[in-house]
Amino acid sequence: MGYKKIDLENKAYQNVKYLIVGMLFGIIFVKSEVISWFRIQEMFRLQSFHMYGIIGSAVLVGMISVWLIKRFNIKTIDGEPIHISPKKFNKGQIYGGLIFGFGWAITGACPGPLFAQIGTGATVVTVTLLSAIAGTWFYGYLRERLPH
Repeated sequence: MGYKKIDLENKAYQNVKYLIVGMLFGIIFVKSEVISWFRIQEMFRLQSFHMYGIIGSAVLVGMISVWLIKRFNIKTIDGEPIHISPKKFNKGQIYGGLIFGFGWAITGACPGPLFAQIGTGATVVTVTLLSAIAGTWFYGYLRERLPH
């Protein structure tokens, strides 16, 4: 019985570190204005480089990170190997990207910072969050019936 209690405490501790990282990530989103509806509209109207610079920086960091993981066989914090599966191109990725982009432009909210937007008091974004959840559920429901 004592073993399970220690295991549950360890799991709770693991979740606390994710909560802290999530909060820091949210603060960075707010301070960098990534969650700003105005900044998102500027990006889609091609009026400012701000968001393109942030997205480009994230892509560059991601590319370098994947290269380093593969080059030096970096493992997870628990010592497990990281396996990055090769991806096949599918024309559905184009359609999905367009739908995602249109939704982002219309709502002024990307799924990543939705919680940060709600946390800053933009509670109207809850509609976007619920729509994203409904869309994800609908896709999951239809996934097996869609062409591959």
